[in-house]
Amino acid sequence: MRCAVPLRYALAAAALCLVWQAGALALGPDLLPSPGETFALFLRALGTAAFWADMGMSTWRLALGLGLAVCVAFPAGLLMGHCRRADAVAAPLVFLTYPLPKIVLLPVFFTFLGLGDAPRVLLIALTTGYQILVIVRGTAMGLDPACRKVFRSLAGTAGGAGRGMLLQTLRHVYVPAALPGLFTSLKVAVGTAVAVLFLAESFATRSGLGFRIMDAWGRGDAPEMFVGILGMSLLGLALYALCCLGERAFCPWRNA
Repeated sequence: MRCAVPLRYALAAAALCLVWQAGALALGPDLLPSPGETFALFLRALGTAAFWADMGMSTWRLALGLGLAVCVAFPAGLLMGHCRRADAVAAPLVFLTYPLPKIVLLPVFFTFLGLGDAPRVLLIALTTGYQILVIVRGTAMGLDPACRKVFRSLAGTAGGAGRGMLLQTLRHVYVPAALPGLFTSLKVAVGTAVAVLFLAESFATRSGLGFRIMDAWGRGDAPEMFVGILGMSLLGLALYALCCLGERAFCPWRNA
């Protein structure tokens, strides 16, 4: 059974490569390089310092933006999910601004924060933070009240009370119950974060995979452009895999 999972992914990758090859034959190498040519160029790029500099910069921006989003949105989602007063105040603001396309704020961030990494990281954090907040809030609200009552009853028997009871409930009930929602939201947010990263790196910068893709496109270098696209795709895939591994490590009950 364990061997079947990698086999399915290998077959899916092979199917994608076949579709890619068919498109390359139909459109020609000037528009769509073949997978073989692209992978060969990608392997060659792995041996250059310039590629790793762009990969490292994109990874740094992506990780920092997602990390900032988790640090702010996860506690906020827990608070809104378990405190009716906080939710009554914050929920209208969250759901009024949630549908707004955050990418349009990039020029505003450039104006106030300059052309460095700060506006790009903030844009990733803002866009993904909303997704994390909404999903974690919903997960927290879905917690069975019986779990909280049973734990408080057991903790009260053991001598827990007051502030200590709240901290114990947070540690042993609220946070573990919300972790599946956090990892689900992260898996959703990774795709959004990579898309936002590409757009953020397409303007006013000379580093990152997004810049590499747009620079190659501007020069009419389709193979080099697809090398950048492949690099950004693998970066997103690696982050998604890390989210899956984190879920298996911190939510072992979901694997039972």
